[in-house]
Amino acid sequence: MLQLLSLLQTHRFWPGTELSVRLEVSERTLRRDIERLRDLGYDVDATRGVAGGYQLRAGNALPPLLLDDDEAVAIAVGLRTAAAGLVAGMGDTSAQALGKVVALMPPRLRRRMDAVTSQTDLLPWGGRVPLDAGVLGILAQACRDDEALTFTYQAPEAEPTRRRVEPHRLVMLGNRWYLLAYDRVRQDWRSFRVDRVSDPATTGQTFRPREIPGGDAAAYVQAGIRSRPAAHDICVHFRVEPDVVARRVGRWGQVEAAEGGCRLRMQADDLGWPMMILAGVDADFTVEQPAELAEMVKQAGERFVRSSPAT
Repeated sequence: MLQLLSLLQTHRFWPGTELSVRLEVSERTLRRDIERLRDLGYDVDATRGVAGGYQLRAGNALPPLLLDDDEAVAIAVGLRTAAAGLVAGMGDTSAQALGKVVALMPPRLRRRMDAVTSQTDLLPWGGRVPLDAGVLGILAQACRDDEALTFTYQAPEAEPTRRRVEPHRLVMLGNRWYLLAYDRVRQDWRSFRVDRVSDPATTGQTFRPREIPGGDAAAYVQAGIRSRPAAHDICVHFRVEPDVVARRVGRWGQVEAAEGGCRLRMQADDLGWPMMILAGVDADFTVEQPAELAEMVKQAGERFVRSSPAT
């Protein structure tokens, strides 16, 4: 049913035989599932005959969404997180979207989503970077449609420039979003911080996607970030097995075995992100560099001690 609905939601005409082959079901089963969708409120037009098939009618009223319990909870958590401000610039929009999605849920799933949203408190992280949701949406659509676009880019300590690129992928690393694209003027791959992008405009010209160097967009963006000078080179010795730290750090740092535990190395412009990593690893550690991070850890520890109830 869900696979059938996902195909019909493209709003193209699907011959019945093609749908049967795609879904690996008999035509009788297909007709039964079409009727079940109609019972749920989906307007599906049917054409009889040898060339017969089905098409989902475009309309203004949306029937209940077909989601299982886990999918409903995933949507609720994702939108609730964004609404809390953890994704900067999307708080109000996410709250509105969450309300609309909940309204489309069948009563049972609506109660499940209501429980998740009403019984969860989230606090925004101060290290977030302002992000224009409209800009992000245009970039994502251009990536999906393989459509060239132009935008103004504000590089650090430089005059704004107008870029013409072939967008390929959006990558989120730490608390920042990046666009991986092929720069047509410079004839090379570039990664652009989305918070420095303004006035994006699609050109209406599609392109044939190029092969991303190494085949991994996230790895390419991360390698490019590492090659640039960062404000802080971070080195922390943890007294725990390397895999414990690696699971927490993911792609944002390198973890190597060391005497008595392991050593984490990473670069960051903002020390708030490594502070969150240190707090999230349940193990003793020593900040070897930089001194600013060691001082932040010391001040935070003293503050926690002062805030602890007297025993």
